[in-house]
Amino acid sequence: MTRLSRRIFVLGGLTAAGAALTPLQGARAAAPYPFKLGVASGDPAPDSVVLWTRLAPSPLNADGQGGMANADVTVEWQVSTNASFSSLVASGSVAARYADAHSVHVIAGGLAADSDYYYRFRAQGHISPVGRTRTAPAPGTFGRDLVMAFASCAHYESGYYTAYRRMAEDNPGLVLHLGDYIYEGGTNTSAVRQHVGAEIVSLADYRRRYALYKSDPDLQAAHAAAPWLVVPDDHEVENNYANMVRADSSPALTTAQWTARRTAAYRAYYENMPLRPTSAPAGNSVPLYRRVRWGQLATFHMLDTRQFRDDQACGDGWKVCSDADLATRSLTGAAQETWLLDGLAQHYGTWDILGQQVFFARQLDANGAANMDAWDGYRASRARIQTGWQQRGVRNPVVLTGDVHNSWANELKADYANPASATIGTELVCTSITSGGNGSATTTIPNAATNPHLKFYSNRRGYVRTTISRSQIRADFRSVNTVTEHGAAVSTARSFVILDGRPGLQAG
Repeated sequence: MTRLSRRIFVLGGLTAAGAALTPLQGARAAAPYPFKLGVASGDPAPDSVVLWTRLAPSPLNADGQGGMANADVTVEWQVSTNASFSSLVASGSVAARYADAHSVHVIAGGLAADSDYYYRFRAQGHISPVGRTRTAPAPGTFGRDLVMAFASCAHYESGYYTAYRRMAEDNPGLVLHLGDYIYEGGTNTSAVRQHVGAEIVSLADYRRRYALYKSDPDLQAAHAAAPWLVVPDDHEVENNYANMVRADSSPALTTAQWTARRTAAYRAYYENMPLRPTSAPAGNSVPLYRRVRWGQLATFHMLDTRQFRDDQACGDGWKVCSDADLATRSLTGAAQETWLLDGLAQHYGTWDILGQQVFFARQLDANGAANMDAWDGYRASRARIQTGWQQRGVRNPVVLTGDVHNSWANELKADYANPASATIGTELVCTSITSGGNGSATTTIPNAATNPHLKFYSNRRGYVRTTISRSQIRADFRSVNTVTEHGAAVSTARSFVILDGRPGLQAG
């Protein structure tokens, strides 16, 4: 770091914020630069936000410790109203623990509602990059319109993270990541770029895989641009797992080894995400479903559709399967389903937004088969939730979805077998950041005749940018033409509007 940036950190006013900072000694720090994984913020509240970083001067070391010694390290942090840090509003220090791979989760409190802030860290004589964050509006207030982007499925080997960079350039106030932040597979030497090491199983493996992904400068830019709300899908652990059931036996693991793998995966996920301590893992589970209120404008119900689900019906895959209708089957688990419906009944905000992982609307192929890994494999579970929000008078239910590597815009029906039945909600599905490669220019909706409630499809990579106001949500499906080459331009493939009190899609 430059001498100027170190001087700004010292003179930025830590003493004015009530916590003195010892000046750096000498022009150069003795330790190697530790902030190679960038910074992040998340889970904003009206008066606080989570600040995250992880010290890793050698991110890809096989032990998963990022080149750090077996010792805890003090990390100082600052929050300011401006990027020059001349007006500090909060500061302090925290221990980056060796046991936690030197990750830190700071709750920066005492902040003003619906406000923009800048933050940074210092450790071992070095200054981190600067991140920008934002607090939620106060309860009972709408605050400013919210630009919220959401994304999923960022397979490192499939291509470059240009879409993350373009998302950052859209200057969102909030980002939702809906799963498959990392992929667990081994190295494919013919891929655009390569994973390091074999398929990940141990805690050290998962820590190193996160370090690889988080070393990407485009991903770092997206994290530094806005606070994130995150939930995992399957690849953060293992492809298509369901609760404690594996999709297959590759790699071969005993029951104890599989439990240890899941435990390691959840621990590494928490270590590497800007989550509050209430989401810290306990044994082989992690409490990730949660509600984040955005004043009176919106409520984000962030779901976990992997950890508590029943096993996929009929052996998974696309099937015609009567077991998918069994009332006992649940994608969320009974406790989470009750929690969701209880929250929807509160009517906290104009928009009730469900951030979740897998395709929600009915989607049948020409033979009537459906994806048993999606909500079509848990039809009674979906019906209970849809009926539940109708019974509770939810005015504006909007489901946000990842997983499928394509963009979709869907109308949710009271009776999917009857196209004339009432539209009772809306689903927006983001494509992947890279997974699936470049894709194609096609926008022809697959099996459109069988699924008339599916209104838009695109096979390009990208993300969805929404603008949420009191009267509408505007959704712009943003896409890049290539991920196998870095730096592609982004364009809007299609836009839709969801009007307050009118579920379904209007032309944007």
